[in-house]
Amino acid sequence: QLQLVESGGGLVQPGGSLKLSCAASRFTLENYVIGWFRQAPGKEREGVACIGSDDRRYYVDSMKGRFTISRDGAKNTVYLQMNSLKPEDTAVYYCAVGRVPTLRSSPYDYWGQGTQVTVSS
Repeated sequence: QLQLVESGGGLVQPGGSLKLSCAASRFTLENYVIGWFRQAPGKEREGVACIGSDDRRYYVDSMKGRFTISRDGAKNTVYLQMNSLKPEDTAVYYCAVGRVPTLRSSPYDYWGQGTQVTVSS
């Protein structure tokens, strides 16, 4: 079974930065679409960004310019660089594997366990 492990979350002050990692095992990330999603308490899971096997990148409009998704094939890892963080970015962040580049969560087949990001002073 495909496995994903997120890391890099934590507590950061508003305006700060974090870089999340999504490490894969038992499959090659480059052959799939990898998406980042987040879920805040009491809210539905929402898409953040995804990267296709062709290296095309897609972002939710509200996060363009602040968040950057990237991939390191040698490390079999996808990253989410988050800058200018706001309190409303507080959520559990998940990465997931799919076959279609979309920011909807339903087409994704396998999910990591999530990593908590808290933006607070």
